[in-house]
Amino acid sequence: MALSLHSSPNLLQFTFQSPSPQAHYLFFGSPWPSPQVSSHKSKVPAFTIPAKVSARVIVKLNCLTKSTEEDVLRESETTASDSDGEAREDSKVKNQSGVVSSDYVSLGIREPVYEVVEVKSNGMVSTRKINRRELLKSSGLRPRDIRSVDPSLFLTNSMPSLLVREHAILLNLGSLRAIAMQERVLIFDYNRGGGKAFIDTLLPRLSPRNLNGGPCMPFELEVVEAALLSRVQHLEQRLMDVQPRVQALLEVLPNRLTADILEELRISKQALVELGSKAGDLRQMLLDFLEDPHEIRRICIMGRNCTLGKANGYVECSVPSEKQIADEEEEEIEMLLENYLQRCESCHGQSERLLDSAKEMEDSIAVNLSSRRLEVSRVELLLQVGTFCVAVGALVAGIFGMNLRSYLEQHVFAFWLTTGGIIVGASIAFFVMNSYLKARKIL
Repeated sequence: MALSLHSSPNLLQFTFQSPSPQAHYLFFGSPWPSPQVSSHKSKVPAFTIPAKVSARVIVKLNCLTKSTEEDVLRESETTASDSDGEAREDSKVKNQSGVVSSDYVSLGIREPVYEVVEVKSNGMVSTRKINRRELLKSSGLRPRDIRSVDPSLFLTNSMPSLLVREHAILLNLGSLRAIAMQERVLIFDYNRGGGKAFIDTLLPRLSPRNLNGGPCMPFELEVVEAALLSRVQHLEQRLMDVQPRVQALLEVLPNRLTADILEELRISKQALVELGSKAGDLRQMLLDFLEDPHEIRRICIMGRNCTLGKANGYVECSVPSEKQIADEEEEEIEMLLENYLQRCESCHGQSERLLDSAKEMEDSIAVNLSSRRLEVSRVELLLQVGTFCVAVGALVAGIFGMNLRSYLEQHVFAFWLTTGGIIVGASIAFFVMNSYLKARKIL
């Protein structure tokens, strides 16, 4: 059965299929008169049945139409609510994504930017700003390698280090932090004393007038030697400043013990401790580097078509001349490091000797002060013994000072005898106590 709307607003048309091949159209209308309905194109007869004929059919049709309209309204409302819910969810997702993105931007760590001094192999000096990503890309380093020269980690990375990588050498020598490459060197914290001293040492070495016609060293070796030279000279200069003061104090002490001299001794000792620690750390770094020939060979093959053998660690070059040059540079680097190692050991040994002398002087001062405190304690003990003996004599005088008759006041020499007896008795008591304390080795 199929339902279709007719042109008349008061009629509904239903099609009933019967066993016969003919189909009939039934029109149900309202009780009011309706216009005549034309038959179907197939010329099937149509019958119009008034509403009065069957009240049940009318009620069923009304229920059918109402339920159909309610279903349509319900579907439209469901569709509208679904579309509203989807719109709200989309807006909520957009808002959440916007919040997350804004939070990510607000909480994201900004990429660090370093302000460095760039010194090229031809001696040109320039100041530039470079971010971490560009620095890693240009030097071929890894992020963990930058930690040794990062200025923000100055307190945590205070130990000197010399790291050799495939295309760069990282230098961390106290206040000097730099990255040396084949044609340039980047210096961090160039305003500090170590950076300024390094630049002042490196630039004259790059000048063509200072070569004197001799063979030119590779730029990386020039940078390493200039860094070691500036650092060792700084330690030697500090040693030369501290040594005269310590020697002058050793001559004066321990005869003159004043607050100013003791304070100057404390400051000099603190400077020697710091100097010895820095020189010892640099010496240990050079020793470790010299004991590892693999690192020295990695410096020699930088910028050349050479590799290190995995089995024996020897240099293997495609060109025999480069192999010879690498071997010569290896010997030169060892001699260079040995030279600065000896200077560093000399500085460290001298500072340790001065520090030992200062410690011995402190021990001598402590012994001298202890002896003085012992003398003061001895005098205090003698005074306490004398006070005790005099107090006993005062007790006797107090007994005779009572207003009671003892019949001694009638004698002429009673006063002198009593006074003499008190003095003699106090003296005897003092000497007895002194002898007892000396016998017990208290005095």
